Amino acid sequence: MKKLLFIVLLGFSGILDAQNYQITYQRSSNGTVIEGQEPIIVETNALLTKVYNKTKDVTVSSYPQEFTIIDRASTSFQQFAILSMDRAIYMKDSTTLAKQSFEYLPETKKILGYTCKKAKTIVNSNTIEFWYTDALKIKGAPTILGQNLGLVLEMVRNGNFVISAVTIDKIKTIRSNGLKTQKVDALTYKDLLWKSRFNTIPIFKDQVINFSNESKSNDSILRFANGTIAVRKVKFPEIKIGSQIFADVTEQSNGDAYDRTGSFFMIPTDKALSFLDGLKNGAKTLPIYTNGNGKEYQGVVATEHYNPVVELMRFFTPFGVKQYNYLELKDKTWAENVLYRQDISDLLPLLSGKEVWIGINIGNYDKGGHKVSANITIHSEGESKAQPTRIVPLFCTNNIMEMAGQEYGTMFNNEKGLEVSFTLDQPMKNIKLRYITTGHGGWENGDEFVPKKNTIYLNGKETFGFTPWRQDCGSYRLSNPASGNFGNGLSSSDYSRSNWCPGTVTNPIFIDLGDLPAGNHTLKVTIPQGLPEGGSFSSWNISGVLIGE
Repeated sequence: MKKLLFIVLLGFSGILDAQNYQITYQRSSNGTVIEGQEPIIVETNALLTKVYNKTKDVTVSSYPQEFTIIDRASTSFQQFAILSMDRAIYMKDSTTLAKQSFEYLPETKKILGYTCKKAKTIVNSNTIEFWYTDALKIKGAPTILGQNLGLVLEMVRNGNFVISAVTIDKIKTIRSNGLKTQKVDALTYKDLLWKSRFNTIPIFKDQVINFSNESKSNDSILRFANGTIAVRKVKFPEIKIGSQIFADVTEQSNGDAYDRTGSFFMIPTDKALSFLDGLKNGAKTLPIYTNGNGKEYQGVVATEHYNPVVELMRFFTPFGVKQYNYLELKDKTWAENVLYRQDISDLLPLLSGKEVWIGINIGNYDKGGHKVSANITIHSEGESKAQPTRIVPLFCTNNIMEMAGQEYGTMFNNEKGLEVSFTLDQPMKNIKLRYITTGHGGWENGDEFVPKKNTIYLNGKETFGFTPWRQDCGSYRLSNPASGNFGNGLSSSDYSRSNWCPGTVTNPIFIDLGDLPAGNHTLKVTIPQGLPEGGSFSSWNISGVLIGE
């Protein structure tokens, strides 16, 4: 493995003539040493101090790496970050060290044979205590905090997290680091360091989702349903089991003033027919589901030769954020956009190492529509609780192709509701149904505003039932400048709804289904859908996939 080539030397003047020490620190929590940690190393003398983590192996996988150089003469420090094999950045701070203040306390104790004094400070409501010695005539600490006290041998945060020195050794010199570095400001440093800790897969950037005959596809992004759907092919790297995956979408109005259903989704293409075929050739070319109510529902359930879309995230636009921020109200400062961010680690097998079609849709009839950006980020460090080995798409009644004639999810007006049959070629264990549900339609008597129970049946037996309902919609008022205000003092965006609010994500729920043997199975969803009122009708957007071992 190639090591990072250090090119430009940092000038450590006078290092060879000074008495140099290396102090090694370890971390502990609640009295127990933290396992698997990288020791903190402080190399210091009267002129400068270097602080870094001792890594076991400097490889590509160990980036980013940080270290700090404190210049004692100028009371300043430089913070360095090695972001990759060929990139390093640094920032300089000349004020922070001088601003630190401490309360000096009378207690003393011995650490590693040295008599230590005590100091204390409070940072962001955290009480931090320092034990430091003047015996060696040098200064240093395992963090930026406390660098000018003396040689800090122990730091205690809130009485339970401790960084303590375990060895103090004399060394010949403080090792210099040759770095080809780029100087940046402090905010840019933090931003670049943060972004280097995970892999960002850009999906859409400032993509307009609108309704217009002028909406056209290009070489990388396909547009469908008069511009209300954008789709592109994305290549994902191999993703380590246990990684966390997040989807994020940023939205703002580009003309449309209303709250709309949005979907960030993946199109399975592992069977003979896919939703992409329906986008290209029309909704009527997709498999038809009927339940006896006289309507035909296109592409909503899995069949032997077809898998429906898998929703990565269901989101709802607010009333006109950004475009209508000129509608002023006293003591209200409107948001500039809405960020939707959701953990989708449970869907890892659908993405890892694959080239897949990813799409985004916002149902609207406005020529300006909405502007969106979307990314998927992969975080390899840390453990995800969701580690499935198999995913089976079952249904999605969210009519993503609404503006191209796909029928609304009104199949819940009879006892059959939505029913899907599926075949497992091998047994599945610890199965969960990843279920997203939102109710829509009507005015005050429609299912959008009336709680309705969702009931799940597996192989004819009722397995789970609950009433999806959101009562926190008023929390998002500042994202809804164009929301209508009523005589009772409420705004439209305040009202509770069937599992959604204008400007929010609707989280999936995970329904335990146990183990299933190989063979044929049936899953059914029933909802007591409300009756039409004049030109208004109720519908339900539900989607579900099986996740199991």
